[in-house]
Amino acid sequence: MPRSVSNEFPRADAGFLSAVSLAVAACASGDRATERVPAPDPPVTGAVLVNELIQPGETHFKNLWRLTFGGQNAEAYWNYADDRLSLQITSDPEWDCDRIFVTGADGGVRQVSNGQGVTTCAFFMPGDDEVLYASTQSSHGACPKFKRGRTYTWPIWPEYDIYVSNLEGGGERVLVDGYGYDAEATVSPRGDRIVFTSTRSGDLELWTCDLEGGDLRQVTDTLGYDGGAFFSHDGESLVFRATAWTPGAEAAEQSSYIEEYQRWRVKPNRMEIFTIRPDGEARAQVTDLGGANFAPYFFPDDRRIIFATNHHNPKGKPGLNFDLFACDLDGGNLEQITTFDDGLGRQFDSFPMFSHDGRFLAFSSNRGGGKAGDTDVFIAEWAP
Repeated sequence: MPRSVSNEFPRADAGFLSAVSLAVAACASGDRATERVPAPDPPVTGAVLVNELIQPGETHFKNLWRLTFGGQNAEAYWNYADDRLSLQITSDPEWDCDRIFVTGADGGVRQVSNGQGVTTCAFFMPGDDEVLYASTQSSHGACPKFKRGRTYTWPIWPEYDIYVSNLEGGGERVLVDGYGYDAEATVSPRGDRIVFTSTRSGDLELWTCDLEGGDLRQVTDTLGYDGGAFFSHDGESLVFRATAWTPGAEAAEQSSYIEEYQRWRVKPNRMEIFTIRPDGEARAQVTDLGGANFAPYFFPDDRRIIFATNHHNPKGKPGLNFDLFACDLDGGNLEQITTFDDGLGRQFDSFPMFSHDGRFLAFSSNRGGGKAGDTDVFIAEWAP
């Protein structure tokens, strides 16, 4: 269970209280006369300092806070004021699908989606009074069931539409709809355009629209999955993940892709990071690492990109080994940012987003000693 999950700002649960109790006990032990450095204030209310979870080699993490405690919590993205996060939470057995939440001033989280269907990819709208997200609620009252193939696949539900809701969980309205996959929406830091992934042209492509869902413009037109895009801080570029074809095997891989796409699913096993201008010009491949490279985000100065990758996963190693890496816009100066590895096949660090002021990095990780499959939200104070 996440630390506090309901439609109100609820009390902290036992996991949170245990963490606080341990911290108090630790402070109470030892030499009381020893002068202690005060703990830094958390960037988001309710986050708990867990510097002991900073791993060797994670030199860019000056301090580390934990925001959630158990369950599946991911894709935590900053509001414009850099004091709240939107995120998606799955808390089985209460529910089987992701629901959308926002953090609150009292340290809890409030559900803003209505609990119907499956939701994904929340992001604050300019002004910080509303959050957009994708949902299948128009067709699914309950959680839709997905039958995976023999290899790992993502469902691309054609019932996904993009909605906007206020932070109280009401006033919901449709922003982008129509049969087909419309999801993965994010907003420009300039507050003027939205980018999202859509199948409205017959393939998974990037599109943009204005803040009311109008003025639709197609950005990409290359066969394969183009998605998960974010604007640069100046609004002049997009960074995204895209299907990468193996040289010499393009025909077979593209045929397989089309077959999966026609079943409303995609295999994310081979993806690389790309950039493109919002007008569709100057598409450029950033990484050529192999494996799955995704969840890219621009550094605050727009000169580097941070992203998740498993390209370094040794062959034969059990489970998935995703870490955060960074590189220049041309793929150069590759640098490993996170190094978490518990040896149990649960090593996952992903979905990074810098706060707008560049001081903090929110990301999702398996670190923290939870159950298998647990993913929690962490916030690192960034050390250049």
